[in-house]
Amino acid sequence: MASASLERHRPAESGRIAETHAPAACLAAPAWRTFADHLTTPEWDGLAHSAGEPNPFCERWTLISALERFASDAQVALVHLRTAGELCGLMPLARSRSYYGHPIPHLATWSHDNMFVGSPLVRSGCEEAFWRELLGWADVHAGGALFLHLGWMAEDGPLFRALSQVADGQGRPWGVVQREERALLQSELGPQAYLEAAMSGKKRKELRRQHKRLAEEGELRFERLCDEIALGGWVEDFLALEQAGWKGRNGSALADRPSTRDWFAQTLHGAAEQGRLERLTLALDGKPIAMLANFIAPPGAFSFKTAFDERFARFSPGVLLQLENLDLLERADVAWCDSCAAADHPMIERIWREKRAMVRVNVAIGGPLRRALFRPMLRAESRGKAKGA
Repeated sequence: MASASLERHRPAESGRIAETHAPAACLAAPAWRTFADHLTTPEWDGLAHSAGEPNPFCERWTLISALERFASDAQVALVHLRTAGELCGLMPLARSRSYYGHPIPHLATWSHDNMFVGSPLVRSGCEEAFWRELLGWADVHAGGALFLHLGWMAEDGPLFRALSQVADGQGRPWGVVQREERALLQSELGPQAYLEAAMSGKKRKELRRQHKRLAEEGELRFERLCDEIALGGWVEDFLALEQAGWKGRNGSALADRPSTRDWFAQTLHGAAEQGRLERLTLALDGKPIAMLANFIAPPGAFSFKTAFDERFARFSPGVLLQLENLDLLERADVAWCDSCAAADHPMIERIWREKRAMVRVNVAIGGPLRRALFRPMLRAESRGKAKGA
């Protein structure tokens, strides 16, 4: 944030009367580089495992490595809430002078190009308390910010529901300013039954033919791993495979920049250490032709990154690997998997038929004048569907 010093907010500061029997809540916003002075590794990891809505992109092993490479301590704070001394919520927060190219100062969930979920980590049952304290803190520490912009959250999740209840209860203008539906895997069916329901018999026959023809090219082998064994080599193979394809041609491959290359490698090692990584490989004569990394964050999972060898595109190796990925349906600890893909993705939506609606939200902060300035902008951006505007 603007200062590297620790900023705290308690209920009394926002003008609310503290409940006599409610546990004391304290929200702090230190600069992210000082997080070790305020957060221990066990409590951050414990928060992730107790969160009512999982978000691996906000877990310690991926967020800190991202901040180290894509942020500066003058821009980003780790806002966190404690209730009776217990860590109950955490979110990276930034001050920005620009809003999608317009010179509009605001507070926002900090993010980067490979952060596909922007929801905070909040202990189950503490969602409303987290939003109350965060919004109260933002009112007091708004500075020049006109509003609070919150990153991608699940529209049907407990965090979005709690936010709407808190904002409505406070008469605070807010609204959804972006919404998209991405492919989701969620079903009571087993892998084969799901595939039969999702694809026509003709298409399934074509995929069997492609698998057979691909196997005629050499020794075809599938591998699924959840440990750190030979992970460094796997990461290098993935980076090379991705860079050899269309992402490399348009300059968006992870290996195109040292920062994204290093972040990807460190994140996968961190995920493996936490038991959060599942990696799938389809190899031909020992060389990967399709690869996929999943983050396992019960009760959900996140299909983080995938790549395939375009020289074998006629055999659809990426799709064949996704058929193996349907085994997620058999995991007792996974109820759903977020594709992390753009809406209307041409490959994954041929297989995964459910949808996960994700939203970005703007919320009023500060006093009456600031909110009056914010309302017309919110009405325009939310197409008249804003609350309290």
